[in-house]
Amino acid sequence: MAFPFFGDDKSIVARLLATLPQTGSIEWIGQRPVRREPLISIPEAELKTDSHLLGDHARPKAGGKRQITLIQHEHLAAVAGFLGLDAPLNPGRLRRNLVVSGLNLLALKNRRISIGDDILLDITGECHPCSRMEEELGPGGYNAMRGHGGLTAHIAQGGRIRVGDVVRVVA
Repeated sequence: MAFPFFGDDKSIVARLLATLPQTGSIEWIGQRPVRREPLISIPEAELKTDSHLLGDHARPKAGGKRQITLIQHEHLAAVAGFLGLDAPLNPGRLRRNLVVSGLNLLALKNRRISIGDDILLDITGECHPCSRMEEELGPGGYNAMRGHGGLTAHIAQGGRIRVGDVVRVVA
């Protein structure tokens, strides 16, 4: 139901979705040199345009929607809480490449973001948990991750990424 004094609902929502002045930062970078092996925490990495994170075993196809994955730093504590743990999870256990703090990642769906000076990512969708979460986190791991799995992205412009780099929404 629309309230006449608020105007058209669609225009209000469109304005709200377009308003995202916050910036975030890269808290962690993870690389998987070998399939099904633990991720390695690295302080910096190279992202190849329309490809992948160099040194990572995954080789997504050109134009792919899942060339890199991101997860919300603030969700590490939430997932740990759902599992009854006292401390936030080590991000490597969740098998995502980038951990971002300070921005609500779900607000970035279908948007373009910049990281540091060079990198542009097109956010392509949600990164839903897989059955590996039960292996990694134990019983309930899959359900603890539901709604907290992060996002997938296409690497529109590659470059060097470092822990501490600023993450911004591109207008």
